[in-house]
Amino acid sequence: MTYQEIFEQFKNAVKDRDVSAVQGHYAFQFNITGEGAGAFYVEVKDGQLNVEPYEYYDRDALFICSADVLFKIMNKKMDPMMAFTLRKLKVEGDLGKALKIKEFL
Repeated sequence: MTYQEIFEQFKNAVKDRDVSAVQGHYAFQFNITGEGAGAFYVEVKDGQLNVEPYEYYDRDALFICSADVLFKIMNKKMDPMMAFTLRKLKVEGDLGKALKIKEFL
């Protein structure tokens, strides 16, 4: 799978998520490793969710994993905490805010 395919699949999967109840600002960057490597970010601000194919330098957390792991987490086939424990998912930044990602995925 190419980076563009990974990005489009991710964006289409989360574009209709209801984040209207989420208060505050959250910015998460995903660095995809292996096949289709690249970076994109998810930003939630004022109840709006945006996904863009760029790096986000003022992010709250950075998630590093393969596309396979990311989609398993999104499809509820892998718990994010388990992926982190098994070192399939690396997290950098504010771990408290990073846990909020469960509300968006």
